[in-house]
Amino acid sequence: MGTLRKAQCRRELRLAEIPAPARLAPFAVALGAEVYAPGAGTPGTPLHGPAAMALAAASGTEDDGGTELATGRFILLHDPDGSEVWGGEFRIVTYIRAELEPEMGNDEMLGTVAWTWLVEALENHKAPYRAAGGTATRVLSESFGTLSERPGSIDIELRASWTPATSDVRAHLEAWSDMVCTFAGLPPLPDGVTPLTHRRRN
Repeated sequence: MGTLRKAQCRRELRLAEIPAPARLAPFAVALGAEVYAPGAGTPGTPLHGPAAMALAAASGTEDDGGTELATGRFILLHDPDGSEVWGGEFRIVTYIRAELEPEMGNDEMLGTVAWTWLVEALENHKAPYRAAGGTATRVLSESFGTLSERPGSIDIELRASWTPATSDVRAHLEAWSDMVCTFAGLPPLPDGVTPLTHRRRN
């Protein structure tokens, strides 16, 4: 589990350890992640999706970096005796949620796209895995009564789990962190750019 501390995650990601579930495995560690809109003065490539929407809404305000674009959880389970269900001693369980633009939220292929983001992130980080499974869900929120003026929203939720092929799970956390940023609408890092290591919250 110490390999998680060596992971290098993107600077847009706020990563912190959170309480881990106690009943899923003898040992577990859990991390929570949040992606916020960068400030108006933050250099970078053009944003799209929720990131662009949030930055436009916050334009000219003092709290440009306060809009949450995506949130997620990364849970690493460990059973020294191994698990027939997992097919190994470790299992990674993840959750990601982000608000979408209406056009993308209504796309019938949205679930397939979300799953593709996960698979591509693992492959790009050379994180070997097996027995992967997951569910993509669209969440439509509408407001009524005293909240009727609040605009509706469409969120995408991805719940997924997989068994890492080795005990070195650093690449898996890095892949997942990139995936959270993808859900937030942030562009991929250019080739040759090294992500900054984040200090963990106490």
